[in-house]
Amino acid sequence: MKRFIPFLNKGPLVPVIRLQGVISSRGLSDQSTASLIERAFGRGKPVAVAVVVNSPGGSPAQSSLIAARIRRLADEKSVRVHVFVEDAAASGGYWLACAGDDIWVDQTSLVGSIGVISSGFGFPDFMARHGIERRVHTAGTSKSLADPFLPEKAEDVARLKAIQAPIHDAFIAHVKARRGARLADADLFNADIWVGQQAVELGLVDGVGHLVPKLKELYGRNVRLVAHAPKRGLLARFGLRAMQSGIGAIEDRAGWARLGL
Repeated sequence: MKRFIPFLNKGPLVPVIRLQGVISSRGLSDQSTASLIERAFGRGKPVAVAVVVNSPGGSPAQSSLIAARIRRLADEKSVRVHVFVEDAAASGGYWLACAGDDIWVDQTSLVGSIGVISSGFGFPDFMARHGIERRVHTAGTSKSLADPFLPEKAEDVARLKAIQAPIHDAFIAHVKARRGARLADADLFNADIWVGQQAVELGLVDGVGHLVPKLKELYGRNVRLVAHAPKRGLLARFGLRAMQSGIGAIEDRAGWARLGL
C-alpha cells in the first residue's frame, strides 16, 4: 500500500549500475553506457549511486570517457558513488573503479594492473618458408608500424613505447587524483595485480565489503536498490548483431585470460 501513498517515506534510493566485461568500442563503452549512467543519476532523488565493476580492462580512451561521465554527474548532482568490485577491476577496470568515492572488494577480487599493454604476433619466418612476399606501400614513414608480417624493428618498438608512455601517465594521474593520500608509499604503477585485502592495505581500495550489506550499513535497512540495465535496441532484439556479439565474445575471453580467469 505504501507505494500508493506519496507522502510516506519509501526509504533512500540508490540506483545500481553494472559495468561488466572488456572495455572497447564494441562492448563496454561510453556510447553503450551513457544512457544507463544518465538515467541512474537523473531519475528520482538518489542519495548515492552504486557501480558494480567486473572488468579485466581494455580501451584506455573508453575507460577514461566512462569514468569522466560518472564523475561529472556525481559532481553536478552532489551524489556519492560507491564502487563494488566482483572478479576484477584491473587495468581499465580499475580506471572505472576510481570514479567512485570509495571502492569495496571481495576478498578474492583482483585489483590493479595500472599499466598499458600492446600485443600481437609476428609471421616473417612463416612467410619466408612458404615463399610469401609482403608488399607494402605507404605515404608517411610511420604508416606501417609494427607490421606483423615483417621482422620487428627497434624503431617500431621505441615508437610503441612512446605512444604507451603518455597513456600510462594519464592513468597514474587519474589514480592519484582520485585516491590521493589513501595510496600507500609503494610502487603501485608497475602493472602488478593485488588480491582483496592486499589492495586494501595498499590504499587502492577502501575495504572488503559486498553491495547489499554495505549499502544497508550506510543508508539503513530500508534502502531501495534499483538496478539500471542497458536498453536493447531493435536490431539486438532480432539477433541481427550476432556477428558483432561473436567478435565481442572472443575479445572478452582474451581479456579475462590475461588475468587467468
